[in-house]
Amino acid sequence: MHRLDISEILALLPHRYPMILIDRIIDLIPGKKVVALKNVTINEPYFTGHFPTTPVMPGVLIVEAMGQAGGVLIMSDLPPDRIPGAIYFMGFDHVRFRIPVIPGDQLILDVNIIKKRSKAVKMSATAMVNEKLVAEAEFLATYGDPV
Repeated sequence: MHRLDISEILALLPHRYPMILIDRIIDLIPGKKVVALKNVTINEPYFTGHFPTTPVMPGVLIVEAMGQAGGVLIMSDLPPDRIPGAIYFMGFDHVRFRIPVIPGDQLILDVNIIKKRSKAVKMSATAMVNEKLVAEAEFLATYGDPV
């Protein structure tokens, strides 16, 4: 089991507040799998408008958190001389949202590599809260020079 704290995550990803959406890597198997944690708190900027009387984490940000966990997974498997400045989404498939994510939840993101090519990676991801599936997706990402 390999763990990363927020400073190690920030060393791998270009994202910063308010767009960094993972707080810790709980488990990392480079080239295969990552499990990340996102603490959902009421003081996040999107809750002021989504929705003021019933705060719900936007689904697109759940998918972004999955992508950031996938970014850590990709970066962890590259030699230092091949680390890109950014990783870009190319597409999403089979995205489903099951249960709303609200302040106080701990979002557990489990991302696995399905297929890897020289500059593209297909991944599957689930997001869980209290061992209940809240979202799932497959996505394709690219890294290196933007196309």
